[in-house]
Amino acid sequence: MTRLVKLALTETSNVYEPMPTTVDRLPDLSDRLDEIRETNLDHHVELMTAAQKEGVQIIGFGELFAAPYFALDRHAFWRNLAESAEDGPTISRLSAEARRNSMVIVAPIYELDESTGQRFNTTVVIDSDGERIGSYRKCHIPEGKNETGAFHETFYYEKGNQKPTLPVFATRVARVGVSTCYDRHFEGVVSGLTQRGAEIIFSPAVTFGEKSERLWPLEFPVDAARHRVYIAGSNRRGAEPPWNTEYFGQSYVCGPGGVLPNTSHHPNLVVSEVDLDRLQGRDSAGWNFTRDRRDDLKD
Repeated sequence: MTRLVKLALTETSNVYEPMPTTVDRLPDLSDRLDEIRETNLDHHVELMTAAQKEGVQIIGFGELFAAPYFALDRHAFWRNLAESAEDGPTISRLSAEARRNSMVIVAPIYELDESTGQRFNTTVVIDSDGERIGSYRKCHIPEGKNETGAFHETFYYEKGNQKPTLPVFATRVARVGVSTCYDRHFEGVVSGLTQRGAEIIFSPAVTFGEKSERLWPLEFPVDAARHRVYIAGSNRRGAEPPWNTEYFGQSYVCGPGGVLPNTSHHPNLVVSEVDLDRLQGRDSAGWNFTRDRRDDLKD
């Protein structure tokens, strides 16, 4: 029996209004964080409902989807947006929506670990019955700038510290891994996830700049072909006031055979169908990385 799975990615940006017109007025939002979260959450639930009408079984939201990408500068009040990845307002709402739509949700949130006070860029995986299966904390945290803007992520959250470092989640439709934004560049992330049995890797990102845009269409197809896995890469699209940094979008799904068509006509959705049976059996190229890998070269 063929294992076909229809998946969706959201490609959008912050919809909360009004945003300040200048960066120095951002602290005016400090008492509106719940409104910002709720507005963006409502928007993504609407996108999820639209995806359900297209027969989607699993949907991946964008990195830190419930807010503007605040790491373009340093304002401590954004830290108050962090919430529990167990039973915070976002996960509680999405668990109910997953159950209502019979859809798996891959949801990247800003997490507050209430036991330690630490914050993380965390993706929670919720099964189609509403059960929270587990979460992944972004491992590689960037700090720098390019010709378009800066990114100060180390100001807002820590490096992922969970065990295993690269978890794979057995949902009702597929075995899912997560590689968040900057993680995608690092050797061993995709191979580690596929060695643990990942069939689909979601890579939610907020990425911008010339080098990132040049590499975006290249990295995922190479990794998907090399490791025989489907990769769903989502990127924010548009410019968010008051920073107005341009996010280039270009979200897509690829597999061992290349980039898959987007069958959705919704401007904020990418929908593709993956055949998980293509990941089984002998590689048609004759490659066998499991057999031929030389771990002694790491010495």
